[in-house]
Amino acid sequence: MTGAAALRSGKGHRDENFPVASLLVGAQHRGAIRAFYEFVRIADDIADHPNLPAADKLAHLDALEAGLLGSGGEPRAGEPAARRLAAVLAQRALTPQHALDLIAAFRMDVTKLRYRNWDEVIDYCRLSAMPVGRFVLDVHGEPRSTWPASDALCAALQINNHIQDCGADYRNLDRVYVPLDALAAAGARVEELGAARASPALLECLHALARRTEALLGESLGFSAAIADFRLALEVAVITAMAQRILGLLKTRDPLRDNVHLTKFGVIAGTLAGLAAGTSGRLVRGGLLSHRSKDA
Repeated sequence: MTGAAALRSGKGHRDENFPVASLLVGAQHRGAIRAFYEFVRIADDIADHPNLPAADKLAHLDALEAGLLGSGGEPRAGEPAARRLAAVLAQRALTPQHALDLIAAFRMDVTKLRYRNWDEVIDYCRLSAMPVGRFVLDVHGEPRSTWPASDALCAALQINNHIQDCGADYRNLDRVYVPLDALAAAGARVEELGAARASPALLECLHALARRTEALLGESLGFSAAIADFRLALEVAVITAMAQRILGLLKTRDPLRDNVHLTKFGVIAGTLAGLAAGTSGRLVRGGLLSHRSKDA
């Protein structure tokens, strides 16, 4: 059985498309969010390991789940992170369900290599992305009425990542999140994802997928302004601004050939745009609440 160190990709929270428990988030919440991220990162690295047999990946994921639930079993990679997260959940009286949903998603990554249509991709996002936003909202004590907008944002972030990494996912893992019916409708084949540049048909398919994701992101409009915690609202506004900038790249560039990740300047610009949008949204929300209070 491969040791834990060999399973880690070396990727951390600073390598993501979005900030993870940045300084915008209150200090009292950062530790819990990072414990959750570390658990998820380990599980993701296990599922994405290019050389680990599927049976071993599933065994490691089972051990992570056992560590989280305190059900014992043979120690394996990542179990200390699972126990740390379990302690955080117990301390804050939070459900482990969000983490368990993510483990289910990583099991899917091991066993399901193709997605027939958009609905199947969204079903995957319900396990792989939406629980992340829900956990962060729970940590902050936000109401469940914020979940639908959070779900839309998290799904859009996940699909952005799928488009960005479509070539590497196919070449390294034979995993394809691009819906098969979308490929067929554009006249493209799965095998084209292994090329150095996208064919016109594949590029049409990927750009259409980015436009559909942009519409999904639109379903999260108003999310930041609906969050009670001001610092979290700003964090969400920054994440949304970065997602919009990434979609601008994905709608116009070839992810097999071009850089479709934000540069340092893009991250700074997205952060400033998000802060401005989040602050103005908060002012509008405050004005509306004040107006309603006077009317009452």
